[in-house]
Amino acid sequence: MQSDSVRIEVPSTQSTERRLNPVDFWETSRALGLPAALWRLPNQQEKQLIVSFDEILPQVSADLEELPAGFLVGPFDNLNTDTATPSRTLFLRADVQARFSDDNQSFSVNNNGEIADRFQKLLIEQFDTNSTAQSALVAPTALVDPEAEKHYTTNVAKAVEAMQRGEFRKVVLSRTKRLLFADAPNAVQLFDKLCQKYPTAFISAVSIPEKGQIWISATPERLVSVDANGIFRTNSLAGTQSAFEPDGTPKRPPEAMWSQKEIEEQALVSRYIIECFKKIRLREYQEEGPKTIIAGNLMHLATSFTVDTQAVRYPQLGTVMLRLLHPTSAVCGTPRDIAFDFINQHETHDRELYSGFVGPVNINTNNEGPASDLFVHIRCMKLEGNVATLYAGAGLTEHSVPQLEWQETEMKCQTLLSVISQQ
Repeated sequence: MQSDSVRIEVPSTQSTERRLNPVDFWETSRALGLPAALWRLPNQQEKQLIVSFDEILPQVSADLEELPAGFLVGPFDNLNTDTATPSRTLFLRADVQARFSDDNQSFSVNNNGEIADRFQKLLIEQFDTNSTAQSALVAPTALVDPEAEKHYTTNVAKAVEAMQRGEFRKVVLSRTKRLLFADAPNAVQLFDKLCQKYPTAFISAVSIPEKGQIWISATPERLVSVDANGIFRTNSLAGTQSAFEPDGTPKRPPEAMWSQKEIEEQALVSRYIIECFKKIRLREYQEEGPKTIIAGNLMHLATSFTVDTQAVRYPQLGTVMLRLLHPTSAVCGTPRDIAFDFINQHETHDRELYSGFVGPVNINTNNEGPASDLFVHIRCMKLEGNVATLYAGAGLTEHSVPQLEWQETEMKCQTLLSVISQQ
């Protein structure tokens, strides 16, 4: 049963020595077997964390206008129908909320009962015993699959042949890379390092105890957001190249050169969004781009779309577009159903939450009112104990070259590998 928020009281004898931090909340939730989500929005400093008291997460309809404050996690394999909303989307209700910035912190419990009491008691114990010192991050060992490159490039060639026959226009094929750590890595430590290295990305860490998994990501791609003023935003993002010259010199975005294949790939994603607007007869949108953006170690072509939902009298636009967009052509293909079938036939791994969506919903930011921010779950990895699985995909058109697409997935894996491998 929901109750008024109760502020978590920190013992005064300890508060002058250090403040509660994300590790305290994260480790408390892990000790109790409770799901938790930690995130930082693009171009912001504040980190936010919620803990759900649901040991088994509910699968919900991703209705942004109806859900309470919380965090959504949607899988890739979550195709919607005309008569049903997503049913495989996991929801972490914000039973505990915490915000962390350099000059301000706030913590509250938004639920009562035995679990709330146990959480607060254990949190203070964690606070008393945890140290702010971080252990060294030991680089993992790659679990090499000698057939991985051959298998991937063969499937890319099959996709190119199918597109040249006119079966579909684009498909996104993904692959995995597995790593073995000596010990289970500290998820919050990895999260913090990603925040430092990728200030323009959405950084998240989501613990799902029922699956024995922690998902960590640094994604550059916004799927759907609706701010406190009712401004809807979505992005199309496609085309990939290194953000650095061969000698390590950073490239200047205005001088980036893009191939016909990459321009076509990005145009397909933008056209897909516009087609979704047409389906709901929405004409009043602002389109900006495409332009070159830097996302960590990579450059992409991006186009942004903005709608004032109050001006067009469409308060449900966020939910409607989420159902229409996911999975986007940036992670699936065009036409979507045919590309989806090709992926299922040729990818040997289960994407699970990779290329799904993640993000906070109806979270009050800076006291401006509730806002929802969902991002495409790419540049991510799954932690299961001391084994990490990285996911990366490449958008294919009839002009794709198999070996170059393999190299693109290698570059995308570097988004996380460059942080994980730091000594």
